[in-house]
Amino acid sequence: MKAIQIAQTGDPSVLRYVDLPTPRPIAGEVLVKAHTIGVSMPEVLVRRGTYAWMPPLPAIPGIEMSGTIVECAVGVGDRRIGEPVFVSARDLPVRAGCYAEYIAVPAQAAHPLPAGCDLEAAACLSNYQVAYHLLHNASRGVAAHTVLVYTAAGGVGSAVVQLGKLTGMIVIGVTGSEEKRRAVLSMGADHAINYRDEDVIARVRDATNDRGVDLILDPIGGPEFGRNFAMLAPLGLVVSYGRLAGPPDPSLVTAMRQHHDVSPAVRFFTIHSFDHSPEIRASATHALVEFLAAGQIHPLVHACLPLAEAARAHALLESNAVIGKLLLKP
Repeated sequence: MKAIQIAQTGDPSVLRYVDLPTPRPIAGEVLVKAHTIGVSMPEVLVRRGTYAWMPPLPAIPGIEMSGTIVECAVGVGDRRIGEPVFVSARDLPVRAGCYAEYIAVPAQAAHPLPAGCDLEAAACLSNYQVAYHLLHNASRGVAAHTVLVYTAAGGVGSAVVQLGKLTGMIVIGVTGSEEKRRAVLSMGADHAINYRDEDVIARVRDATNDRGVDLILDPIGGPEFGRNFAMLAPLGLVVSYGRLAGPPDPSLVTAMRQHHDVSPAVRFFTIHSFDHSPEIRASATHALVEFLAAGQIHPLVHACLPLAEAARAHALLESNAVIGKLLLKP
């Protein structure tokens, strides 16, 4: 089979398009033939060698694909050949393996999809998994009626916009260009702010009648993390779920104290919090598949490239020019 493999970490050039033996499923496993493969930041971090859950090298990166079951080993229950599925490497011992024409996985890692489900859209579900947990688990303890999401035109950000509206929230998206701002509005956001041209804090205060937002979802971190507390409503929560600009500045407690009048809170979140609670992840994935089948979520796809061009896909993702999701076709 054709696959993308990395033998060492580095820039996109370390992603090699190679021939490898097609895996065979063992007891309890199914073999899935890929239809579409999602491209996400975890693969970029694996490629760079900075991911906290690095697979042993050499490795096939990739945390998600859609496809069909083409072989079933013993002990897989009622799973059947020809069944459409979404594969999540978050359900595997090694968080990788999907940049390939085929993957053998435990049956529970191949989530059934309804007949006729859009397999390209299904390959975007890993971003919706993160978004779902941000809105429904990471925000635990906060009755969030308003949410501010950074990088709102990205894979996770656009998923937050759609899921937030689906749950009845007022959604404010922050982007870095006018094109992205318009895309976020087209997905249903109530407000969209281009941080390059606008004062984000002033816009948020204005959009909320100076109350602030209940929930802020921040994948950026870095030295400006403390700016979030000026936009929080009383008893609001900031969830840090990434560090695109580095870890949040150590002075964040000082920044929180400067806004003690709203009793701010911070949570550092990773979806790996559920590594020992697979039933929580499975429940969320089931809900997302139902949303997709009902046409309630619509992944925004930036481009679909051949699997052989995975290096180009990574370069595009790192260029900050992507609006929505990048996909690969084997």
